[in-house]
Amino acid sequence: MSVTTPSEAPVVLPTRFRAAEARGARMGRLLRPLGRVRQVDEDLMTRLGRGLMEVDETGAALARAMRRPAGDPARVSMAQLKQATDHGIDTVEDAPAALVEFFTRVEATPAWVDLDLVDEGARVFRRLGQNAADVLLQLSLIGGYRFGGPTDLLVATGGLVGDTTMRRLGETQKWAVAVGQPGAMRRGGEGWALTVHVRAMHALVNEGFAHRWDAARWGRPINQTDQAATLGLFSGVVLVGCRSLGARITRDESLAVMHLWKYVGWLMGVDGQWLVDTEREQHHLNYHVLLAQDDLTEAGPALTQAIVEAQGSLHITAFTRLRRHYARERLLSMLTVFLGPRSMRELGLPLRPPWAFALAHLLNVVRYRIVGRSAWGEQALQAWGARVRARTMSRYFGTSTPEIGRLTV
Repeated sequence: MSVTTPSEAPVVLPTRFRAAEARGARMGRLLRPLGRVRQVDEDLMTRLGRGLMEVDETGAALARAMRRPAGDPARVSMAQLKQATDHGIDTVEDAPAALVEFFTRVEATPAWVDLDLVDEGARVFRRLGQNAADVLLQLSLIGGYRFGGPTDLLVATGGLVGDTTMRRLGETQKWAVAVGQPGAMRRGGEGWALTVHVRAMHALVNEGFAHRWDAARWGRPINQTDQAATLGLFSGVVLVGCRSLGARITRDESLAVMHLWKYVGWLMGVDGQWLVDTEREQHHLNYHVLLAQDDLTEAGPALTQAIVEAQGSLHITAFTRLRRHYARERLLSMLTVFLGPRSMRELGLPLRPPWAFALAHLLNVVRYRIVGRSAWGEQALQAWGARVRARTMSRYFGTSTPEIGRLTV
């Protein structure tokens, strides 16, 4: 398939584009009213198709410079990247041009960014506690495994399969936790630094797979459309998923969370056309992203089953077997509700009664709609969220220091 717009040259689109549109429409039927989708926006679909062949060009230039041979004055080293991230580009002696350009971009915070609103979004994200962690794992991550492309890249890079499953899951949660910490998305904060790190990591994956990836089928490895989809999974999907679990999120809180992730997306190198301000806009975009997807591939069940089995390796010290079994059964119970029986069968997972979803909903009604309405209740929710974050990191990393994957060239 190829598309042409009035001012643009024809682009040959990957065969995955709209390859399972009817399936995507079925999965997104609940998004249609949320995103006020009356009919398919063909202009948006065209842009999504083109986005499959587009990448973060600033990051790509950095990755090419990092892969230059030792001794090349244009080469960017890991030490230079870390120095610039931690202390600023001005502290890097004789900084290569690609590194200067990269940090000139990421430090040129747009005028639309309201850092106080970003901090408020982080506060809301923290108070969602276990709900945010559940939705990110079950609906955002595993739910995304129902489509080909990004899942196949994860398998190709060794991500979330075999012995790396627990650590890769922990790395994703570590980044999400860091982004939501107080002041973490300001320059010098941990969330800011890890987001820049992830952007560089994505660029290196793109560069490393440029000549061995089936772009004719899947598009570029980590492309703009897939990054836009991921951003939607961390923002709009988390909000609607937490609401379904009984969490109370006001309109102002929703706007704050959306602003947080809009800034994260910008810092990650996601093109401005995919950065939105409201939940409704995000749901509208997410629905069309579903229409653009391919069908399930064998990578999806492999990744999903690895995560389910990884519950048996959680770092738990007391009543270990019982609590690991509980974690696995709880995950399957919630997945049955979030994904539905058809997707559970497609992913090769056993169905479970919805007891965990019902229990979480009941507890959240008490937490958010009764206790959480007072100042004391807000403090209690924040304290609960902190305990959830600490427990999550402990279960994934044990006594090791939580960190994000190392950059490799």
